[in-house]
Amino acid sequence: MDFFTPIVDDARTWGRIAAVNALSDVYAMGGDPMTALQLVGWPRDTLPMELLAEVIAGGAEAMAEAGCTIVGGHSIDDAEPKYGFAVTGSAPITDVTTNSTAEPGLGLWITKPIGTGIISTAIKHGRATDTQHDTAVGIMTDLNRDAADAVRRVGGGTVTDVTGFGLLGHLSEIVRASGVSATVRVDAVPVIEGVASLADAGMIPGGSRRNLAAVAPLLDAGSATETEQIVLADAQTSGGLLVAIDTALGSAFEQALDDAGAQGWRIGSIVEREFGHGPTGQIALV
Repeated sequence: MDFFTPIVDDARTWGRIAAVNALSDVYAMGGDPMTALQLVGWPRDTLPMELLAEVIAGGAEAMAEAGCTIVGGHSIDDAEPKYGFAVTGSAPITDVTTNSTAEPGLGLWITKPIGTGIISTAIKHGRATDTQHDTAVGIMTDLNRDAADAVRRVGGGTVTDVTGFGLLGHLSEIVRASGVSATVRVDAVPVIEGVASLADAGMIPGGSRRNLAAVAPLLDAGSATETEQIVLADAQTSGGLLVAIDTALGSAFEQALDDAGAQGWRIGSIVEREFGHGPTGQIALV
């Protein structure tokens, strides 16, 4: 289940983003979405119901693309608009992927560029360019279905989606749950063009700063700048999948992504937990 307040100005686009974001958790666990319940909070005295109809239309479009049926839901009068879904999916038990099975020697791939949190903040302040806006919307409305299919084609892996906790936060979940450490090649991480400049200009969501503070006990930042660290911790909406798989399958995985029309970038590795970092391991930026 996931829902949130508007992050773009266009109502239909917000609805679509909310649906794609909610579907992502099912894809991250190797499942196919089946049904969804719609969640709405709406200030009926200050915003027209016609605008809500646009939000709902956007959500329905994304659910239809995913082959997921909206079977009901609930709405309340709320001072601030909120929209999202609770999604139910299914998967054969052999296809289920989790964030707790990573082992040393695996490679790390991400399937969407990061930076949507910073760009969403810049949109609210009128600082994002049209290109940055359109790029971020394209990323946030792109289903993780094809990337999940590519994971299945190579036999599965350790998977999570990159959303509100940012890349570093969701990687820390893998590290903690699997009892390993990880390295991240900062220059290999795909970042939307101009995000670093927006961060330097102060367009940083509060959640991104909290993410970086939360992961700090695990983080060996090396020579990474403060801006680079913030970008890696940027709170994403409807981000890509973070996948740890056998490096010997890397080429096959990248080919499977390409065949499905998806993308993937190798950004690091899973390594042995280093002494002195307890059962939670470490994330080293290199």
